[in-house]
Amino acid sequence: MFGRRRPILLETERMVLRLPQHSDFNAWTGLRLESRDFLTPWEPSWSDDHLSRKSFTNRVYWAQRTCRNGNALPFFLERSVDGAILGAITLDSIRRGPAQMATIGYWIGAPFARQGYMTEAINAVVRHAFVVMDLSRIEAACLPDNTASRGVLERSGFKYEGVAQSYLQINGRWRTHVLYANLRHDRRGKTAAG
Repeated sequence: MFGRRRPILLETERMVLRLPQHSDFNAWTGLRLESRDFLTPWEPSWSDDHLSRKSFTNRVYWAQRTCRNGNALPFFLERSVDGAILGAITLDSIRRGPAQMATIGYWIGAPFARQGYMTEAINAVVRHAFVVMDLSRIEAACLPDNTASRGVLERSGFKYEGVAQSYLQINGRWRTHVLYANLRHDRRGKTAAG
């Protein structure tokens, strides 16, 4: 149609990162349900209707609207070989003007953890944010004891910046988080000769 922009797709070696679609409901619900025990220690408490069709429909409409408005890029991770939904990653709180920054959040389904998918997805989103969107800074936060999340951030070029006390409610409690950032023109730790 005239005047409509094509949806943003990011392709990696093994995945397509794309906006959620209504047809993803069963796959997404099944993966979230199967991964509930795996995800619960690291996520906000799920609402009573978290896995409902209505909640998912709202999620799809929110993703379309927020992407169109330039406020966020909420992607599902779809494996190229078979179309399986692996998890999700969102570039959120996109700030323009002098800040040129955003935050990144993600989750991976239990069957797909520790296979490099999230590192691949983070690298694709960060590259898109820096090269296409011209952002300068991407921030991330995770629980101090989430060694898997800390590892994936560090492998993806994020550097530890500090601690935020009572940063988010996770699994029903206010929890302190460690903060990381990836800078487009990162000079931290480099000498004048580097």
